[in-house]
Amino acid sequence: MKKIAIIGTGPTGIYTFFSLYKHNTPVAISLYERAEEAGVGMPYADEDNSRLMLANIASIEIPPLFMTYLEWLKTLPQERLAHFGVEASTLHDRQFLPRILLGDYFRAQFLILEEKARQRGYQVEVHESCEVSDLHATEQGVRLWINNVAEPDVFDLAVIATGHVWPDDEEATRSFFPSPWSGLLEARIPAGCVGIMGLSLSAIDAAMAVVAQHGAFDETDEHAVTFNLNRNSTALNLTLMSRSGILPEADFYCPLPYEPLKVVTEQAVAREIAAGSQGLLDRIFALMAKEITLADPQWSDHITLSELNADTFASAWFADRQQHNPFDWAEENLREVERNKQERHTVPWRYAILRLHEAVEDAVAHFDERDRQRFNAGLARVFIDNYTAIPSESIRRLLALREAGILTIQTLGENYSLEKREDRTRIRGQNGELMFDTFIDARGQKPLKIKDLPFPHLREQLAATGDDFPNVAEDYTLPEPEALRGRIAFGALPYLMHDKPFIQGIVVCAEIGERIAETVTQPTSRLRRRLPFIER
Repeated sequence: MKKIAIIGTGPTGIYTFFSLYKHNTPVAISLYERAEEAGVGMPYADEDNSRLMLANIASIEIPPLFMTYLEWLKTLPQERLAHFGVEASTLHDRQFLPRILLGDYFRAQFLILEEKARQRGYQVEVHESCEVSDLHATEQGVRLWINNVAEPDVFDLAVIATGHVWPDDEEATRSFFPSPWSGLLEARIPAGCVGIMGLSLSAIDAAMAVVAQHGAFDETDEHAVTFNLNRNSTALNLTLMSRSGILPEADFYCPLPYEPLKVVTEQAVAREIAAGSQGLLDRIFALMAKEITLADPQWSDHITLSELNADTFASAWFADRQQHNPFDWAEENLREVERNKQERHTVPWRYAILRLHEAVEDAVAHFDERDRQRFNAGLARVFIDNYTAIPSESIRRLLALREAGILTIQTLGENYSLEKREDRTRIRGQNGELMFDTFIDARGQKPLKIKDLPFPHLREQLAATGDDFPNVAEDYTLPEPEALRGRIAFGALPYLMHDKPFIQGIVVCAEIGERIAETVTQPTSRLRRRLPFIER
């Protein structure tokens, strides 16, 4: 029996375990989870979320485990759903629900998986409240350290599925939080000036965590959400801010699973990659322009797509929103999105961009440095804005906070500065100086490098390659150096974002888990072969 260690039991770890189970080739699996309960994942854990924090993925998009998310929700007692403001009669497969409920689903499925795997002949050990502090690959296999103590067992393969990485709670103070998951939920936030850096769903979550301490939403009529501020919290004022000051739009209706693209196919992108890195971004954009024009010629004419390039497309994409008040735009966009959902109408250009980001991502690792910088400054912003559209409920709540007079949005511009003081934070941007009693950095996950790895032995082994970021094979194993080949499967998303900037979400976690499981079920000789990987 091959011995497999899975480090982390959030979505990537769960789907890896589930994929191994589906292959029906019994192995010995040891799962390590530093939290108290395995099978939840930090983004969905009860202690890291409030009931107001919504998942921006619905049941129709979540790869099912033993049952779909919706089927599981329908098994819950009404009292449990009511605790989260959910009615059983209104459940549907495109609904966005509190993240804690999604964590409960994964936990329930994990427990079923653990039992079924044992029944099928798998040897399963689950180690909870157990942090892996190091791992070292040798010719004999992979050795783990738990809380700095070496384990006696040696594994044939170690799967790193550690998920997102946020600053430790110890880095937070009473007035400065380096992320929304750095002690914010446990802290008492005084009614005062609160600054939140970012305008994504993470920033909105941070805002929800704060306002929940100072009032409550009335959502009895979802189309007329109001916020009632506590009498002793009248000094509360929230400011969401970013360089552009642009709010994301509401999640839009489209066919799922995705319909295939007609121009930017996998084969077309592969041909452009094979033609060389020089000029690759411009060739990819030319394909994109053809795809978008074919999908929506009227919108393409509206933005004069034929005159745009990879550097100017982003300006055209954001132009209309930049000319409007962000709350007014959000209100109008919300009306449009809700109308389209009722009519099951898909806006062709939005859907084209949504599908294009996955196709274009394959080329990113092959851009030269100049094209990578151009891509990050332009097209990447468009793709991220498109696929991180947020639940309509989140837009309604932001509008309710604006109507209550406690929320504003600030545009900082490109050259802002942040000064962290002992008890306050000062921001200087294009509109002058802002001072905050409490400051929360909610800009989301950044790409991490080899030097950021929390495993000293592995960090040293990977540093010997001379690369800043881990190279991974198509099956997510590490092909270099030799001692690691076929012994470490690397599914930790923050370390993969440099070459795969859009690698996130539960669907990706499931895909990674399936790729890794396919490798495990291969004969050992193939597991150790030299696999193709990205050359820089």
